[in-house]
Amino acid sequence: MMFKQSIAPKDELFAEIILLMGEANQILRQQFQLFLNHSDTFNIQQKADQSAVTQADFSVHAYLSKALQSLSEKYPVLSEEGIHNERQAWDAFWLLDPLDGTKEFLAKRPEFTINLSLVKHGKTELGIISVPEENCLYIGYVGQLPFKYDFSNYTWWRYEKSNIDLADQPLRVGVSHHSDSKQMQDFLQRLEKIKPLQVIRAGSAYKFCLMLEGKIDIYPRFHPTCEWDTSAGQCLLESVGGGLWSHTQVPFTYNQRQSLLNGNFIAFTQMQYAHNAFQCV
Repeated sequence: MMFKQSIAPKDELFAEIILLMGEANQILRQQFQLFLNHSDTFNIQQKADQSAVTQADFSVHAYLSKALQSLSEKYPVLSEEGIHNERQAWDAFWLLDPLDGTKEFLAKRPEFTINLSLVKHGKTELGIISVPEENCLYIGYVGQLPFKYDFSNYTWWRYEKSNIDLADQPLRVGVSHHSDSKQMQDFLQRLEKIKPLQVIRAGSAYKFCLMLEGKIDIYPRFHPTCEWDTSAGQCLLESVGGGLWSHTQVPFTYNQRQSLLNGNFIAFTQMQYAHNAFQCV
């Protein structure tokens, strides 16, 4: 158990975010039920990059883009489904992925999330990952141990570092359901020579949640993501002593380039796992 039940944090912004993310969760849960029951009439489109976007993405985007403007801390919103042409003038902003894991959603797997983060001067200060089908979210400031909130029974949980000795345990590697590239296979083969492996398949940013729960140790990614896919997860991992680094072992920064595409990365929960992984890139 990586989270221990706690009293509610005395943080006005947390309280405001819980309210609006609770509503966003409900919207996405309802959309998922609509898709499960009426997939033939569910609106699914193709983006220019051939990835899918659905009415669920647009519904959560529409709600949160407006709701975030009601918070006590007001910043512009950079959303995957929004307009991106003003972003380079922003020093501080909300970074939003209204539905991370559209592939999981369309495969009828409940491993999709809402990713939200507060970015200031290229670095993520606050990360939130909400898991609608589990009715919970993870939230935390960089440099402070994160919290988990359960919407079902209104309880708060605080991250607690484990004292379990993992030296004799296999290294648990989180990979996507579709992640079978030669590059990934080569990486896993090299890593297995250092330490026995257990490969865990899970969707998109949901892997970050499994890392916080102590179920995945590293998450290598060798195919494209965008900044809204990684910002919240990176922040939450950094807050527990892990991180997310490029293959040159540098943490990602945000809204600093012409492109919002990320390069390859490895996310990790502890520095010892990073050391193992980067020997094999």
